[in-house]
Amino acid sequence: MPMLVNKFKPKVNEVMFINTHCLLHILEGSGGLQVDFKNYFDWDDKIIFLEKGQYIKFLGDDFTVRRIDFPDEALFKDKQVRVLFKHMVSLGYINFEDCLECQKYLNESVFGAPKDIIDVSARQWFWQNPFNAKPEEYHLIFDIKEFIDEKYREQLQNADFKLLFESSGLNPHRLVNEKVGVTIKGLLKNKRLTESKKDLVFSNKSIKEIAYDHGFSDPAYFNRFFKQQTQKTPSDFVRDTGIDRTDDFATHLFELLHEFHTTQREVGFYADKLHLSVKALSTKVRQQLNVSIGQLIRQQIILSAKRMLLQHQSIQEVAFSLGFEEPGHFSNFFKHYTGLSPTKYLQSKKSNQ
Repeated sequence: MPMLVNKFKPKVNEVMFINTHCLLHILEGSGGLQVDFKNYFDWDDKIIFLEKGQYIKFLGDDFTVRRIDFPDEALFKDKQVRVLFKHMVSLGYINFEDCLECQKYLNESVFGAPKDIIDVSARQWFWQNPFNAKPEEYHLIFDIKEFIDEKYREQLQNADFKLLFESSGLNPHRLVNEKVGVTIKGLLKNKRLTESKKDLVFSNKSIKEIAYDHGFSDPAYFNRFFKQQTQKTPSDFVRDTGIDRTDDFATHLFELLHEFHTTQREVGFYADKLHLSVKALSTKVRQQLNVSIGQLIRQQIILSAKRMLLQHQSIQEVAFSLGFEEPGHFSNFFKHYTGLSPTKYLQSKKSNQ
């Protein structure tokens, strides 16, 4: 079955439901993404993989995206392939800049077979080794995730996992906790919460129906669980989510950040532009985007810095372009928020070419 390749400009805040496994390569844009109620701002230089049943929306109006859909469901039963799509605690992705095979494939005018880009991407994912695990450990982790995805509506206990996976010779609870950074119980909670949110926002089911459909013993327990996890009741969550409302706040904010981040870093500047107090702006950003305004400003600066460095501008040129008084101040800022000095960052990119 042929794959489908589409280059498009998504509408801001429009929910796109994923009906087939797909690859998204963001060619240009500014702002954030939302996938299954989580916001992401570090999508640059990544190829994102989404599985059937998820949704995505773009929080800016200037994105250009290449999307490749893979209709062949049998392909994703492969244990080497599932790692791309079966997400744990964040998006599934590979680093595009580090994958020369991916760059060559996606720059070709005529695409090969679907399995070609999948195989290339899977090799890159294992090379990145995001959980710092051995192959046998990875397979057990994803066996557990598959089991949760299939059985999360049931009353699963810790003993169920130990019994099912003890033949591997590994301790499943310790492995997931050490490598993924979350407990098996946490993975199970996350799955139930995400699927419950989808039903609350996108279906006409009652809270009682949703509670029973997602493995809760009664609606009262579901309400307590949901509020404990989100600090909102199910009804408040639906009201505040804004999925069905047109709200240009995020779009305007990202436009301002894109235009002024090289010269303006004070929250008050952006608050004035949006006709809000600093407190109101900070609260609204936190509520809608689950991040601070300061983090957004810094992320935009880092994003621009990486692009300029990769365009062979000197550290001094980048520093002055981004409003730093001294190159040393820029270098310290860059290292603090990326873990690498500008020079080390460029070396890491060159070593992967």
